[in-house]
Amino acid sequence: MVSQPLTLDHLSSMAFLTRIVRDSISRADIATEAASGFGDMVKAVVDVRRGVMAIGGELHADEEAALLDDGSAQGDLWGINLYPGERDDAWIEFDSMINVRPSQGNRSRGVDDPAVRDTIRRIVSVLVKDA
Repeated sequence: MVSQPLTLDHLSSMAFLTRIVRDSISRADIATEAASGFGDMVKAVVDVRRGVMAIGGELHADEEAALLDDGSAQGDLWGINLYPGERDDAWIEFDSMINVRPSQGNRSRGVDDPAVRDTIRRIVSVLVKDA
């Protein structure tokens, strides 16, 4: 997935507000957030132990910091991108600099462990409602 190129004017007019999703959020709300930010995508960080995610930051590191402040452990946090206009597996992209953790066996920006990817998909499907 590749987002539309952003101009400097576009970046300076974007408003980013990181929030933690504990219960649920609609896909329409994520689409609205995407439209006010990157256009077709929202950055998110999922806590695979607590089953929550933070969305809306300019950087995955912003959402990671919010979750750490909320009591998450760094080793449980994984960065993803959500494309609300896509369906099925295409709507979740496993790509973030916060995912690079050689000490945990993850040497890429993706999420190398299939079990962790499945856990992330499950948490996102519980938290994000299509209605």
